[in-house]
Amino acid sequence: MQAYQAGIAKFEATDTQVFGLSVDSVPANREFAKQIGVTFPLLSDFKRTVVKDYGIFNEEQGFGNRATFVIDKEGIIRHIDEGNSAIDPTSVVEACNILTRKKAN
Repeated sequence: MQAYQAGIAKFEATDTQVFGLSVDSVPANREFAKQIGVTFPLLSDFKRTVVKDYGIFNEEQGFGNRATFVIDKEGIIRHIDEGNSAIDPTSVVEACNILTRKKAN
């Protein structure tokens, strides 16, 4: 999440909203965001609804696997990074840039 925060200007330049999602509680997410210096919203999926709907729920351990989704303004998933590749925002920034260029044309 810190890499996404460090590159937040790149996302803002493409009219992109960045947010995190965790299965932790709202107070725990708030404290975590403070600790790591994240200013974008960190949402709580305490009931694990979203992680199940997006197919990233680890039933055995009870948490959502690390993943990044780029969803366009029509609600269509355009890009997914999963696992360790979701930590680096490079491909996500590029996906957002591509969507911005397509929108401009």
